[in-house]
Amino acid sequence: MTPDAIVVGGGIVGLSAARELAGQGARVVVVERRRVGEEASSAAAGMLAPQVHADADTALLGLSLRARDRHLALARELEAETGISVELSALGALDVAFTDEDERALSARAAWQRGHGLPVEELTAEEIRQAEPNLNPAVRKGVLIGGDRHLDNVRLVRALAASAVTRGASLACGRPVTALLVEGGRVAGVRTGAEALRAPVVVNAAGAWAGRLEGDPEPPPVEPVRGQIATFVVAPALVRHVVWSARGYLVPRADGRLLAGTTLENAGFDKSVTAGGLRAVLDIALEIAPRLVDVPVVDTWAGLRPATPDGWPILGAGSVAGLFHAAGLYRNGILLGPLAGESVARLALGRPPGIDLAPFAVTRFRASR
Repeated sequence: MTPDAIVVGGGIVGLSAARELAGQGARVVVVERRRVGEEASSAAAGMLAPQVHADADTALLGLSLRARDRHLALARELEAETGISVELSALGALDVAFTDEDERALSARAAWQRGHGLPVEELTAEEIRQAEPNLNPAVRKGVLIGGDRHLDNVRLVRALAASAVTRGASLACGRPVTALLVEGGRVAGVRTGAEALRAPVVVNAAGAWAGRLEGDPEPPPVEPVRGQIATFVVAPALVRHVVWSARGYLVPRADGRLLAGTTLENAGFDKSVTAGGLRAVLDIALEIAPRLVDVPVVDTWAGLRPATPDGWPILGAGSVAGLFHAAGLYRNGILLGPLAGESVARLALGRPPGIDLAPFAVTRFRASR
């Protein structure tokens, strides 16, 4: 039976799109080059932090705030449907300053966000140390962002996949999509190796590979940006909140792991962990919490963020009828993924997407090509 839609990419974005399509009664197949969620969706640290380092009232900030709210409801939905908890934290995020420049930027950002009605609470150095006694005593001040959260993104992948399948979606893993099939000026499906899978709708949610779908006359300008992460195991927990500095972050997990990150590297599709990258990540971790100096590093990895020239996602219709993009989410893939996937899926079904996708259209790049 020919499906109604094919979703290219089985990460959080693609699984969210498939879950929404199937929930609306569409027959949908997710075609994934490896295993679901094995790329950036599993490599990320799982932060839902639209306010951290936000310094302008933009369409992207508005989308990010709505995406954060969507996660609150989605976590409950997924646990009810699948029994899988995504371990959504109830604590906020701390953004801390260690230098004069950090402090000035943090104060300006907090003032701007308060002026726009966003909840932020400025904390003195002493209040920061009371909240997180194991932070660097050189901390100068901080901001508590109560609405920013974190979750276990690997568990989120599992829950989305289980929910999508329960709703009727099919998962085709280990099948890299090599080309988009176009007939008579509209989408006719995709090619995976020697096989053609036919469908009148294709959602491109291929992450860092979204711009490499042969046959798309206007491919989205998406390129990989490598990020490296190191993991510690600390018992009892060293920190309770996600802690940000101007240079990186620490993210605690419920299982006792503590993730430190990250780097921003133009290294193509190379996911190697390098000596220089690891040193940069460890410097970030030790600046935030010097007590980590004697804690073993138990794991390291790298992931590829799907970056666009302006850092904004590409959401909406492609240049061929029946093609839709949910791509280029860059550093906000976990935060934006569910809302982006669901909105583009609704658009693909001919329904209102629920959000204004115009600022994120692929056509914004035409003038620069």
